[in-house]
Amino acid sequence: MATFGTLSDRLAETFKHLRTKGKLSASDVDGTVREIRRALLDADVALPVVKDFTAKVRERALGDEVNQALNPAQQVVQIVNEELVAILGGQQRRLQFAKNPPTVIMLAGLQGAGKTTLAGKLAKHLVKEGHTPLLVASDLQRPNAVNQLQVVGSQAGVPVYAPEPGNGVGDPVRVAKDGVAQAERSQHDVVIIDTAGRLGVDAELMKQASNIRKATNPDEVLFVIDAMIGQDAVATAKAFQDGVDFTGVVLSKLDGDARGGAALSVASVTGRPIIFASTGEGLDDFEPFHPDRMASRILDLGDILTLIEQAQQAFDEEEAMKVAEKLASEQFTLDDFLKQMQQLRGAGNIKKMLGMLPGAGGLRQQLDQFDEREIVRTEAIIQSMTPAERQNTKLLNGSRRLRIAKGSGMTVTDVNQLVQRFEQAAKMMKTVARGGTPQIPGMGPIPGAGGYGGGKRQAAKAKKKSGGSRSGNPAKRAAENAAIASGAPTHGQATPSGAGFGLGGGGAAPKGAPSEEELAALQKFLGR
Repeated sequence: MATFGTLSDRLAETFKHLRTKGKLSASDVDGTVREIRRALLDADVALPVVKDFTAKVRERALGDEVNQALNPAQQVVQIVNEELVAILGGQQRRLQFAKNPPTVIMLAGLQGAGKTTLAGKLAKHLVKEGHTPLLVASDLQRPNAVNQLQVVGSQAGVPVYAPEPGNGVGDPVRVAKDGVAQAERSQHDVVIIDTAGRLGVDAELMKQASNIRKATNPDEVLFVIDAMIGQDAVATAKAFQDGVDFTGVVLSKLDGDARGGAALSVASVTGRPIIFASTGEGLDDFEPFHPDRMASRILDLGDILTLIEQAQQAFDEEEAMKVAEKLASEQFTLDDFLKQMQQLRGAGNIKKMLGMLPGAGGLRQQLDQFDEREIVRTEAIIQSMTPAERQNTKLLNGSRRLRIAKGSGMTVTDVNQLVQRFEQAAKMMKTVARGGTPQIPGMGPIPGAGGYGGGKRQAAKAKKKSGGSRSGNPAKRAAENAAIASGAPTHGQATPSGAGFGLGGGGAAPKGAPSEEELAALQKFLGR
């Protein structure tokens, strides 16, 4: 996420210096902890949280678990990861639903925190989970707040209870109470109450929020906080906790370019869990908050599970099997390519999804420069082709390419580049589907990218080679035979260091690598 981009870079740079050391001294640990402290303070994390966090990291880093570790640097990263998970709340906390519906959820927070938009996001999220929410417009203070909630509700496909016009007219406590009664009558199983905020914490705001809470007896009171407000987040959260109290936190605007200290402070300071995070402007840019996954993103270790979950929602499993069969039989066409791109776009923000891959921090500049509109342009080119041209790119002579370029508003060069990219991609995917190792033009095989077919031909080749070197150079043949005898890779053989996700080919996985749960989920998604 962009919010933690700078913090991730600072921490990555700090850990890089540790990797050159076989054993860590007390001064190494102190220097690392000092850099972590600076990075957290620059990210606007609350000072008490920073002090407690760095003290725990230092104590553990100087302990026996690091001194006896085979790789001290990875052990320190693991310690920082675990302590980050702890200050983010430890375990994921889900919404608590009432035994007897409707479940009443009250939203509270300052004006501008994004409560109204978030009400629509939460409602849409609950609809996907099979619930029937009702939105209640109890923010009668802010101009056009009622109208905004009605628009958001319409976009989410959720009804809105709004008996008062707002803009200072109406009793918000009565509207909230009547909204719950309306939900009972119309058999909605969840009620989401949007309440008024203020530009700052004041007695009137707290009194109104407190009265709504007493009148509706909500099952959840979610405190919505802007992830970009930094140090003020702690003071605001404490004020709401004392004045109204809340059961959970929702972070809004987590896609912003601010320092993001609120996310690392509010759960630790208030003792209340972060339940959801809003990660963009769209109604689908909303996800349950997982402390362990967020810590992995901050440390640039990736978030494979969230990536898989988002992909599974967008990709049709039956369609994916058909595509796999077409790849293996060399029948993959531009029509299939178009469908795959459209499904990819349907999965959400592609740049954000790529950012969930392990090590994506090192590609941040390339990701920032990635223009998702390129996919739209590609779709325009393919849609300007005839069905026959999509089935067989060999039909695309000069005059046809000129017609396609004019029809899509692109240039002939753009058309040529698309066709070239498609043919390379189809060739690479066909290799993978048949069990081979895909090649990157000019770079050789992709490390660790074994095929889905089990790689029998590669195994046979390796077995044949293991009988001895066939080099015509006697010295080279002797060296290669010695290497074979010792089990080391010879010239031309792949080294075992390039296994998937950066894991070594043998031995234990390094700290911070994807867990067995993540790898199992990924294999299930890939159909392996």
